[in-house]
Amino acid sequence: MCFRQSDDFKALIRIESDVTVNTGEDANTANAAGRYATALFELAKTSGAAEAVEADLSAFRAALGESSELAEVLASPLYSAEEKAGVLSAMAGKAKFHELTKNAFGVAADNGRAGELGAMASAYAALAAADRGVLSADVATAAALTKKQTEALQASLKSALGRDVEVRTEVRPELLGGLIVKVGSRMFDSSLRTKLDGMKNAMKEA
Repeated sequence: MCFRQSDDFKALIRIESDVTVNTGEDANTANAAGRYATALFELAKTSGAAEAVEADLSAFRAALGESSELAEVLASPLYSAEEKAGVLSAMAGKAKFHELTKNAFGVAADNGRAGELGAMASAYAALAAADRGVLSADVATAAALTKKQTEALQASLKSALGRDVEVRTEVRPELLGGLIVKVGSRMFDSSLRTKLDGMKNAMKEA
């Protein structure tokens, strides 16, 4: 194994087995993501590394968005846990991720959860935002938003929700246009892809 795994981290994963953080994913993925994220966040806070780990996971989510190959390898049953751990170890080492982040990757890979690390990263960001007293919003768009567009969206969400909102953006070209916004269990989908799919379904039923 390429990671030096923390016994404290593995123990806390077991302790947090009943904790769920809503990530907008299916129930099984959300449960696992919530457990790992909660365990990692508690350890990171205790060691004063919460912000460093949050930055690592933000970079990891960006890498997943930019590389469909990376996402496919981590999710595919064709690759062994050891192979996935090797990929994650190489990436974490090159990016100089914090040791806690590396440990979390190692535990997830060992337990067959490498494909759920993206959801874990989202859950961690939500926990970190909540700890700061703000909401966390995941925004997916077909093309990258400008700083001005991101700030305008952030202001609109704050007005609608009545609380400060931290916006995390992700580029997904397959959406074609529009955007998808997730805040906790709530989702707003105005993507062109969803509209086209809806039209196709309506035409099939006609």
